[in-house]
Amino acid sequence: MPGRLEGRVAVLIGAARGIGAAIAERFVEEGARVVIGDTEIEAAQATVTRLGGEATARFVSTDISQAADAERIMETAESAFGKLDILVQNAGIYPWTLIENIDPAEWDAVMAVNLKGTFLAAKAALGPMRRNGYGRMVFTSSITGPRVTSPGHGHYSATKAGINGFIKSAALEFSGDGITVNGVEPGNILTEGMEASRSPEFVQMMEQAVPLGRLGTPRDIAHAALFLASDEAAYITGTTIIVDGGQTLPEGPDFRIRPSLG
Repeated sequence: MPGRLEGRVAVLIGAARGIGAAIAERFVEEGARVVIGDTEIEAAQATVTRLGGEATARFVSTDISQAADAERIMETAESAFGKLDILVQNAGIYPWTLIENIDPAEWDAVMAVNLKGTFLAAKAALGPMRRNGYGRMVFTSSITGPRVTSPGHGHYSATKAGINGFIKSAALEFSGDGITVNGVEPGNILTEGMEASRSPEFVQMMEQAVPLGRLGTPRDIAHAALFLASDEAAYITGTTIIVDGGQTLPEGPDFRIRPSLG
């Protein structure tokens, strides 16, 4: 069903590269015009060019932890393309620090982007969507926090669990305005960042923990975001889709079927 977002206008926060850029690309393939917000200016501009330039995509330098930036990108969508139909808040930071070593300033920084940024994006998008009588809000959560966690991700886990709670509240509050609010929970996704910062041995280890036998791709997440942003998901709100290749299913590490051990 091509053209599922034909005529729609989407704001995507954190879409210069990786998962966010894949979502932007998928939305444009389905007929949307997009406004990308990010702090990575060169990467975001390259993504806009790849998506077809100003007729299809715009870029606004955006620090989503700042209310003025959140409001400015929504205003840009309305002024450039006439309305705002879809919000995707994908921006997030994930420093690795054990709880005992987390400085309060680092804690606040993670909260500001991941959790406060989710609130600010939703609040800024609400007015344009309410005027439009239509809206789809999609937030990138994670399996880390709501489902599982690992050492060093105490602050990150807290923000992603918080996002899931916010999704439920926002879905209830915005339901009378024709706005749905949902999220995607990615598992381990092989992004540019992972490839740059992790060894091949680490990637192989993570693949072995996934029942489907591979790490996810940014496009895997983009497909789920597209569904939630489309009219196919018109009767879905207040929930999340786990996209993790089955990673959260096993009770233990030895999950391959081995009849001799039964």
